[in-house]
Amino acid sequence: MTYKMIVLDLDDTLLRDDHTISVRTKEALMKAQENGVKVVLASGRPTYGMLPIADELDLDKYGSFILSFNGGKIINYETKEEMFSSTLPLPAIKKLYDLSQREGVDIHTYVGDEIIAESDNPYTRIESDLTRLPIHFVNSFVEGVQEEVVKVLMVGDPDKMKSITERLQIELADEFSVMRSKPFFLEFTEKGVTKGTSLNQLIQHLGIKREEVIAMGDSYNDQEMIEFVGLGVAMGNAPDDIKKIADHVTDTNMNDGVAKVVEEYVLKNFVNV
Repeated sequence: MTYKMIVLDLDDTLLRDDHTISVRTKEALMKAQENGVKVVLASGRPTYGMLPIADELDLDKYGSFILSFNGGKIINYETKEEMFSSTLPLPAIKKLYDLSQREGVDIHTYVGDEIIAESDNPYTRIESDLTRLPIHFVNSFVEGVQEEVVKVLMVGDPDKMKSITERLQIELADEFSVMRSKPFFLEFTEKGVTKGTSLNQLIQHLGIKREEVIAMGDSYNDQEMIEFVGLGVAMGNAPDDIKKIADHVTDTNMNDGVAKVVEEYVLKNFVNV
């Protein structure tokens, strides 16, 4: 099989624990792009938090794309055109806030280039560190969010978030896409919006078959795209249940797991690489 697209989650997949790309991985991805393979970044991060990585990989030069907010936005990185955007209306945001209060966890979202939060907590601080977005603390979350947003997160202790996830995925199945991206992050987007559904839109637009796509990820918000593509890859650091649904399990994000897949399944098809 000749693969035409490589789709990559960022945190704990493409990126090492210090949020950098290894030299080996970067070289493999640049060689793939030089040979006409599209490299697409697909993350739960807001768009702004993905730009430094997109720039480092020259996605604009090679006419590639970003799927941000768990697929809530599709960006043509060459033209900066927003090809798709999904949002949650204000009543939905209020409902999620009320549920966060019921469950006793914190909540945040994104407005412009800021994280909006009502209370200071270590998990929102982690998100700020990952995305390089400042936190704007407000007295009232509901009053502080006066426009539709792409995604809302509930955040808290991992053990607590696990039980909340199981409960809310059932309770909100008809209203939202509900998924965990990290043990302490529970993410909400418009119903039917995931990395997998947005990737499907993108490849249909480009005329690429799903069998011609490799997708790599490490967490539950990667599950749909891993199942959707021709070669779905779980990282060595992924949970066991994500590994079970993957076609292939590679090495960890700290041991060039992405590079090893690109070298084995993509670069071997090209001469003089």
